[in-house]
Amino acid sequence: MQNTVERELEVKLVLSPERSVPVPARLSYFTDDPYAVHITFHVGSESPVHWTFARELLVEGVFRPSGHGDVRIWPTKVADRGVICVALTSPDGDALLEVPYAAVAAWVERTLRVVPPGTESGLLGLDGALAELLAPLPADDLWLSDPWPQDEPQDGEA
Repeated sequence: MQNTVERELEVKLVLSPERSVPVPARLSYFTDDPYAVHITFHVGSESPVHWTFARELLVEGVFRPSGHGDVRIWPTKVADRGVICVALTSPDGDALLEVPYAAVAAWVERTLRVVPPGTESGLLGLDGALAELLAPLPADDLWLSDPWPQDEPQDGEA
């Protein structure tokens, strides 16, 4: 059974040190994809913008700078309020977002209660899928049997 943890919030797209614009967004976490978090930005276009990255990256980013490359996250203060900065890089451009610290920290905590760290792999069903994939089939007997039985005696046989 899939559980979902979602949170609607408003993030700020930073355009310059003096200017930002609000962007509605949704944080989503799905137990059938336990290692990932999803964020959807509704930027006023026909289709929203989706980003997916490691939950662990966001968990760490709530406390200290984390990430390299396309997604970087760090906590800070802006005008005496706690925010989490999210820097996103793609071939289409770069974005710096400010997300309310309290809202993200509470949402991350909810995901950790639903799926505690270290238990994610149990939700993937990999053991069952691997066992099913490796289970012998009746046709395997044909593949595993020797198609040319030895007629000649082996060394040490009479």
